[in-house]
Amino acid sequence: MVRLIGLALIRSVALSFVTLVIKVKFPRVRQITTKEFAQWLEQKTKPQPLLLDARTQVEYNVSHLKAAQRIDPTEPNLSQCLTVAKETPIVVYCSVGYRSARVAEQIQIQGFSRVFNLSGGIFQWANEKRPVFKDDHSAKLIHPYNATWAKLLRSDAVMGQ
Repeated sequence: MVRLIGLALIRSVALSFVTLVIKVKFPRVRQITTKEFAQWLEQKTKPQPLLLDARTQVEYNVSHLKAAQRIDPTEPNLSQCLTVAKETPIVVYCSVGYRSARVAEQIQIQGFSRVFNLSGGIFQWANEKRPVFKDDHSAKLIHPYNATWAKLLRSDAVMGQ
């Protein structure tokens, strides 16, 4: 029991450190916490954001957030992929927030004004036991990106464990 609590604490501190590094590297990108984002989704009277998944197709196919659209982060002109008004709220996420922060920054540069990066990404979301989906069905596993990054995920959420 103590070991599990210790591992959860280490995982939490490590993910917090990663999110801090991302904030420093991308200072112009607005961050939204998983708690703030979950509350936003619950407010049906508030305009719902366009949700973009900046992970690979393989990662997305394992699971993703509900209603997320995958976007290719290597696309040189991301704004051409977006068919929404420049004022539309957009939330971008990836595994921990690095790739999505880069995408969010590019989208902001291309004129979109309400862009947010999901702090901690899908890993933080899953670690809080929030729902993820494969197609339209509830899923339990998250693609870990690689073995190193898998250590930031709850062990019962890691694909292939």
